[in-house]
Amino acid sequence: MELTEIDHVAIAVADLDAAIAYYQETFGCTVAHRELIESDGVEEALLKVADSYVQLLTPTRDTSPVAKYLATKGEGIHHVGYRVANCGEALARVKAAGHRVIDDAPRPGSRGTTVAFVHPKGAFGTLIELVQE
Repeated sequence: MELTEIDHVAIAVADLDAAIAYYQETFGCTVAHRELIESDGVEEALLKVADSYVQLLTPTRDTSPVAKYLATKGEGIHHVGYRVANCGEALARVKAAGHRVIDDAPRPGSRGTTVAFVHPKGAFGTLIELVQE
């Protein structure tokens, strides 16, 4: 099987600090990792939940995909990240099956991962991130 487990569920938020406070106060979550990802125009906070994360994302520029998402759909679930043993092989399999992708090749992700995105139009409306640790 290509997908080994859920890495994270990403939630687009307008105010990252307010969202972090909500998860801390309501569920006792703590931030396991926080990072500014310049290439994607976002800042993220990862909240550890068992062996996975809730990834809170906020845009750092108006042209980022998350900014566009917030403008059209508002806050909410943005994508699901699945762990894979080899991101390049998993992406090649998606492409070989004729499905649309956003990334033609794997690229660096946050916390030292390698990632690639599968387009939601070919994945039943869900933006999928392939994540190799």
